[in-house]
Amino acid sequence: MTVETGGETTAATRCGFVALIGAPNVGKSTLVNALVGAKVTIVSRKVQTTRALIRGIVIENNAQIILVDTPGIFLPKRRLDRAMVSTAWSGAHDADLVCVLLDAKTGIDEEAEAILAKAASVNHDKILVINKVDLVQREKLLALAQAANERMKFARTFMISAISGDGVDDIRTTLAEMVPPGPYLYPEDQMSDAPMRQLAAEITREKIYQKLHQELPYQSTVETDKWEERKDKSVRIEQTIFVERESQRKIVLGKGGATIKSIGADSRNELMQILDVPVHLFLFVKVRENWGDDPDRYREMGVEFPRE
Repeated sequence: MTVETGGETTAATRCGFVALIGAPNVGKSTLVNALVGAKVTIVSRKVQTTRALIRGIVIENNAQIILVDTPGIFLPKRRLDRAMVSTAWSGAHDADLVCVLLDAKTGIDEEAEAILAKAASVNHDKILVINKVDLVQREKLLALAQAANERMKFARTFMISAISGDGVDDIRTTLAEMVPPGPYLYPEDQMSDAPMRQLAAEITREKIYQKLHQELPYQSTVETDKWEERKDKSVRIEQTIFVERESQRKIVLGKGGATIKSIGADSRNELMQILDVPVHLFLFVKVRENWGDDPDRYREMGVEFPRE
C-alpha cells in the first residue's frame, strides 16, 4: 500500500505493540536488546529482574515495532510477585501481537504449560519463539515446536538464539509485516520509552544482581534521585539503593565499602557508554522496611499495586 503526498508517493507506515511473554530466564530481555540493537532492558541471571513494561522500539522498513518486555510469568507468592504477573498478562492483552517464548532446553515444563494454556485466551495473533536453540539437538527442537503448536494456534514459529543473534533478523522482518497500518507513535531515533533516569536505575540494579546474586534477596530496588546535566557536558547522577534490613545494607556496602564501589564503577562505565559523556555517579544505601508493601514504590516501577 502506498500513500500519495504532494505529488510524491511514499510507502504507508505500520506501527504496533508486540508483547513478549514467557517464564523467567527464557531470554525475553536478551531478545528485546537483540531486536533493537542496543541495551534498553536489563539482562540478569536472576529471575524476575524485569519489573515493569520497559519498551524497546525498532524501525524495520516502514514499520515501527514497540516491544513490550513483560516480567517473567511464574507462580506468584508475594505481593510484588502478584503485581508482576498481573502486569505481564495485561501487557499481553493490550498488545497487537504476542510472542510466546519457550526455552529450548527446558521445553514445556509446568510453567510453560500454564503459560501456553493462558496465552490461548489472548485474542491476537501469536508467534512462537523457541530460544537457546544452540543448546539442543534439531530433533528435540522439531518435537518441541510440534508439541507447542498442538496446544494452541501460532501464526508463525521461529527457532533462535537471542544471545548470538541467530534468527533474530527473521523475527524483526516478520513483526514489521504483521503490525497494523498506522503512524509512528515515537520519534524515529528513539529506542525506548523508559526515561533515562529509570534506565540508569535499572542498570545499577543489574550490577547489584551481578555482584550479589547469591547473597541478596529480591527485596531491593534502586531510585534515581538527581540527574544534573552540567556545563562541561558531564552528567551527575545520585541514586539510592533501598533494602529491607540493616543486614542487607551491610551486604551491599561490603567490607570497607568495596562492594558498593565496585557496583558504582560498573554502572558508571555502562552509563558512559550509553550517554557518550562523562558520568559522575553517587550511590547511597538505605533501609526501607517493607518497601514491597508500599503502593508508591509500585507506581514508580510502573506496575499496579495488588490490594490482596
